[in-house]
Amino acid sequence: MRTPSPWAVLVLTMVLVELWVPREVYGQPNFIVILADDVGWGDLGANWAETKETPHLDQLAAEGTRFVDFHSAASTCSPSRASLLTGRLGVRNGVTHNFAITSVGGLPLNETTLAEVLQEAGYSTGAIGKWHLGHHGLHHPNSRGFDYYFGIPYSHDMGCTDTPGYNLPPCPSCPRHSADASRVVRKDCYTDIALPLFENVTIIQQPVTLSSLATHYVEAAARFIRHASDSGRPFFLYVALAHMHVPLWDPPAAPSSGRGIYGASLSEMDALVGQIKQVADSHGKGNTLLWFTGDNGPWAQKCELAGRVGPFVGAWQRQRGGSSAKQTTWEGGHRVPALVYWPGHVPAKRTSRALLSTLDIFPTLVALAGAVLPPNRRFDGLDVSPVLFGWSDEGHKVLLHPNSGAAGKVGEIETLRLSQYKAFYTTGGAMACDGSIGPAEHHQPPLIFNLDRDMQEQEPLDVASREYQAVLPVISRAYAQALEDIAADNVSVADYSKDPAVIPCCNAQHVACRCHAALAATLELHTERRTTRLCL
Repeated sequence: MRTPSPWAVLVLTMVLVELWVPREVYGQPNFIVILADDVGWGDLGANWAETKETPHLDQLAAEGTRFVDFHSAASTCSPSRASLLTGRLGVRNGVTHNFAITSVGGLPLNETTLAEVLQEAGYSTGAIGKWHLGHHGLHHPNSRGFDYYFGIPYSHDMGCTDTPGYNLPPCPSCPRHSADASRVVRKDCYTDIALPLFENVTIIQQPVTLSSLATHYVEAAARFIRHASDSGRPFFLYVALAHMHVPLWDPPAAPSSGRGIYGASLSEMDALVGQIKQVADSHGKGNTLLWFTGDNGPWAQKCELAGRVGPFVGAWQRQRGGSSAKQTTWEGGHRVPALVYWPGHVPAKRTSRALLSTLDIFPTLVALAGAVLPPNRRFDGLDVSPVLFGWSDEGHKVLLHPNSGAAGKVGEIETLRLSQYKAFYTTGGAMACDGSIGPAEHHQPPLIFNLDRDMQEQEPLDVASREYQAVLPVISRAYAQALEDIAADNVSVADYSKDPAVIPCCNAQHVACRCHAALAATLELHTERRTTRLCL
């Protein structure tokens, strides 16, 4: 056996040192996770050349690594957020569909959040923006591991008594009256939304003014980063934006792009991300890992107010009716833009085709912080730090996509990705712009698409083909093993009961709130008792 040369030994030593370097030399890095709402894969200019409104995000892609096969853990709001913060799918963590403004519960209290793990590891933790994982009692962010919270408790189309799902800030249903009480003056439409803006457990504004929300978020992020940096502790900041969820508004400072209000709002979101990046860099460039992604694909039902899916059009479904974006397991529903920026650590100008998910954020950041995963539960996410550092391009071998409301039973695993193959045991379409809905269709054996050749999901493999027959046993075995693993896990159950008394409200007299009465209620968080007002 030939003895390795000194040079070979040196090279091997350098490689081993490099593999050991991240936590030992970097210490505990800061983390910023920015989650956009209802953003399309094609809403990032670096992904889709037709998009011109994202120069800051495109610069972020140029200075970091862009992930083009990256997926949200669900294709609707609450489940995708719960999975990001637990590293577990909704069938494990209990969150399978959205919470309402009257929801008593939220993310089950026996689930451990990323913030709780990092808090225990010495991090300052902050959440800014949309929570949507429960706002009543101990489901509030301050009781789920976040030292600081600034934001709205759920989606901004879920005001006190508003009808959810409207597109633009509407004229209020009870507008101001003129001196002549018989005539209603409707010359001004409010850009105020009847939901509360919290700082920690205190409501500081209601109704929320959408036109100033982005500014407030940037200011809150800057305050948190500055205070955490001054304290000498590493920080974890989770920023869950209102953009690009409806209702949209037309920021006056946004440049015209030809895409109307959607384009203007996208420009505002892009600028907001650029400002947060600038603040983080000003406190030590290279000290902070910034991870940008989305919670699910565009809400196609909203027509011109929905984002771009890029090439992931779900053609098979669209031929049968309904949308193949948000709420579905078609690629347009869960393939989302993703960028990771960490100067000096994450390679710049790199594009990775590794199969990754928002599920991976939890275990990856825990590993980089030198912390340990919570015991007695299984995780669907992976520590993908080798992929971030450019040492590997291997992500998930198998990735599960849960039903998010378009068809079939919500929360169930009805679609599976294995390498370039995607198998559908149930298909269906959400409501489309034209009002059509694709009904649920169950497939046994499953429909299988080869995404390498057919990213539009247009033509499933012929069941009689050699390719189908070769891959079906592998997919069937992986699907059965996944379901067995979930059945054997420590699975949580979320409380989806409702009570109108838990709707947060601080200004019952304001025309936009349209609350009938208010009462004082006590919200107990940790060992402190604070008073907030509730809308009946």
